[in-house]
Formats: sequence, structure tokens, C-alpha cells
Amino acid sequence: AAFPTKRTLWLQAVDLERKHGTAASLDEVLEAASERLPRTEIFWLVRAKEKWLAGAVDESRSILTEAFKANPDSEPVWLAAVKLEWETGEIERARLLLARARERAPTARIYMKSALLERECRRFDEALELLEEGLRKYPTFAKMYMMGGQICSEDLTKDQIHLDRTRKFYQRGLQNCPNSVVLWCLASQLEERVAEYRSGSTNAGVTKARSLLELARLKNAKNPELWLEAIRLERRAGNEKLAVSLMARALQECPTSGLLLAENISTSPRVEQKSKSADAIKRRPDDPRVIAAVAALFASERKHDKARKWYERAVKLDPDVGDSWAKWYAFELDAGKKEGREDVKQRCIAAEPKHGELWCSVSKAMPDRRKSTAEHLEAAAQNILATMQKLN
Repeated sequence: AAFPTKRTLWLQAVDLERKHGTAASLDEVLEAASERLPRTEIFWLVRAKEKWLAGAVDESRSILTEAFKANPDSEPVWLAAVKLEWETGEIERARLLLARARERAPTARIYMKSALLERECRRFDEALELLEEGLRKYPTFAKMYMMGGQICSEDLTKDQIHLDRTRKFYQRGLQNCPNSVVLWCLASQLEERVAEYRSGSTNAGVTKARSLLELARLKNAKNPELWLEAIRLERRAGNEKLAVSLMARALQECPTSGLLLAENISTSPRVEQKSKSADAIKRRPDDPRVIAAVAALFASERKHDKARKWYERAVKLDPDVGDSWAKWYAFELDAGKKEGREDVKQRCIAAEPKHGELWCSVSKAMPDRRKSTAEHLEAAAQNILATMQKLN
């Protein structure tokens, strides 16, 4: 190559081979790129992943071994090697690699993955120990507090001891990470569910959850996620009027939030939904959540062609939002034909979405973490259909 050490040119060459070449020609380019730029991790990682996807696990392993020699302290290389062993069922190898990584490259994510491995193996004490060790080094890494709380509240018995342990994780987390919206929401949801731990009444739980969210909004002004959590808390508690007035206040503070505008469309009375949709489109014409909410409105009116057109628009605006794909697929399951369903599914698999509230609730659930994009799509769509049946 004329510019053997120019990263951007190698990336373009890789992209060209991926689109127009063969698996062998892609591998040749990746191998050459790794030789010329051994400290650029991406070429090693892509080559190892391509081999793994083709079923050549041993070749993938040896590529990562070479990558280690060039990048001994690289977090991405360590995590790729761990993932390879983990996904192929070599749990002891993955555990050993993570132990070494904690010595060589002890980053917050390495600790996080170490704890996640133990959680998946149902070794909860070991997982919690690793989280504590990680938090001593990285006290502002919010995800470790989240996982600690989730292990204590979801995986262990629901009693006062584990309620207190969960509270402690969230309290410590909020002291160190007061801007973590997810931590505020988890802490609030825990208080809302205290009755499940035989510790106080549901009403008392809702009151405490409400005040936590008020405090969260004081510390994090103009945050749509916190407003949405407060609105949904009131709906779950049966306080519809309060939910409506909170939505009005939320839209005053965050007038262009696609998250709030989409929720406003889907939760308003049927007679108001058209006007709410028109208002939302005016404010946020390119927000995939708004577009998908409008598509769902057309679907509920049996305007199938229009619904399809709007779902198409939503996934084109941001293919990474899994919720748009799930809503479209649920619509095709309910009102479409086999070919349409298959087309949506294949396009979703190709897009590999990673975000979206509903999508993440399915893809990040502990029993479903290892499942494929197609399985996540099916599960998310079934959840949507089940919710629709309850409403009807």
C-alpha cells in the first residue's frame, strides 16, 4: 500500500472488501492492516470477530493472542477475548482471563464484566465482592451500583435484609453519581415496590418514590426521563389526573422531548390523539419515537398502509432504536402477511439495534442476554401485543 500506516485508508479498504469482496479477501486486508498497524486494536478485533462468526473459534483465539502481544493493556482486546470464551461456553477460561485483566488492565468495565459473569453463573456473593472491589477503585461508575442493587433486589430473596442492601447500593450510587438518571429511577421503583419485601404499605412506597423523583428533578432540571418516570409512577398508582397534570408541566419544561411527546400521544384519550400527534410532529418531525407513536395511531385506526409507511420512516431515522422495529413487527404479526413479517425481521437482524426502552428491557434481562436479535424482536413484539390485548 502507498500509505501502509494510514488508519483511515485501511478502514476504507476493509469497508470495500466487506461490501464487495469475499470472506477470504476481507481477512487478507484485515491481516495486512493488523501487521502494519499492530497498535490499532480495531483491525485485530474485527478479524477475530469475523473468524468467530464463521465458526473458526480456534483461529479467532489465536488472532486475539497476537493482539495481546501488541496491546497487552488494551481493555477492548481483553473484553473481546473474554467474550469469545464466554459465548462459546468456556466459562472457566473467561473467568481466568478476567482475573488476569483485573491485574493488567483493571478498568471499571473489566470489573463490571467480571461481576456480570459471576451473576450469570448465579455466584451472587462473588459478583457482589467484585462490585465492591471495583467501586473502591471507581466510586463514580454508576453501572456498578445499579448491578449491585439489581442482584440484591432481583436475584436474592425478597426480604428486609436485601431491601436494605439494595437501598444502600442506590444511596451510595446517588451520593457519588447524582446525575445518573437510571439510578434515580431504580431507587424510586424500589420504594414503590416495598410491599413486595413485606416492608410497609404500597401507598407509603408510592409516597417515598414520588419524593425521590421530585428530589431527582431538582438536581437534574429539564430531564425528560425523570419526568416520564414520575408520570408513569402516578399512572401505576391509579392517579390519572395527577399524571395528566405532570405531563403538562413536563412538556412546559421539555417542549421538544420526543420521549414525552410520544408518551403523550399514546396515553391521551382517543379523541385527543390526532391533535397531540399533529403537535408532536410540528415540534419534533425527525424523532423516531414520535414517528413510531404516530404509526401506532394509524395502526389502531386500521389504516395499515399509512402505519407501514410511518414505521418505515421511524426505522430509517434511527435503525439502532429497537423499539421501532418491535412495534413494526408487532403490527405485522397482528395485521400483516408472512412476507411482510419476514422482511421486517431480516432488516432488524441486519440493523442489530441496541437501544430503546422496551428493547433493552428484553435484551438485557438476565435470562435473555445470550439470545439473538431475532429472538429479542419476537419477545419485544409479544410484549407489545400482550399490552394491546389488555387495553382492548
